[in-house]
Amino acid sequence: MPTEHNLVFLLDVDNTLLDNDRFAEDLGAHLEKAFGPEQRARYWSIYNKIRDEFGYADYLAALQLFRAGLDDDPALLQMSRFLLEYPFAERVFPRSIEAIRHLKAFSAPAILSDGDIVFQPRKVQRAGIWDAVEGRVMIYLHKERMLDSVQRHYPARHYAMVDDKPQLLAKMKKIMADKLTTIFVRQGHYALQSDMAAIDPQPDVTIESIGDLTALDVSRWTAAA
Repeated sequence: MPTEHNLVFLLDVDNTLLDNDRFAEDLGAHLEKAFGPEQRARYWSIYNKIRDEFGYADYLAALQLFRAGLDDDPALLQMSRFLLEYPFAERVFPRSIEAIRHLKAFSAPAILSDGDIVFQPRKVQRAGIWDAVEGRVMIYLHKERMLDSVQRHYPARHYAMVDDKPQLLAKMKKIMADKLTTIFVRQGHYALQSDMAAIDPQPDVTIESIGDLTALDVSRWTAAA
């Protein structure tokens, strides 16, 4: 039976610990260089259709559909290498790993991310995040629907969720109520485009960058537990 913790910090990955917007820019530039601007736009159209239908990013599934009509193009085979060997360690936000180390002093930090079952785990591994959280990694299609599983895997008296999507934080807060503290990190395009006036409930805490977690008052979180 899993050990109960006083406090578990749940950390999102994309645009929370890692600059996924920069990765998307690099992917788009690579697509345009290899196939031209029209094919680049076609890839993103496929990607957006998959995301809208299933609710999560799947770069490999988009590439699988993108290959239609390009099977004879030798550049197509290099796209899998670009994705699977992308240097995600270079896209980790400054002080992300430092923040995880800080959280370890008084909690059990764990990754809670949406994503596919192949590319997202590899991203977490190549970024060095998997090792930083000592393998405490959960990746679901819709993490806000899996909170019972989260609490079963990592039982705790209190939880804190760090994410760049305030709408998602609000959904989780409505489910877990006072057992969850929501922390909105204002990084990435989702965070910057969010209409905060429409978010209910508002995040419990707002920080400007992931490194700000190192300034959290330890006693505040342990008391909540």
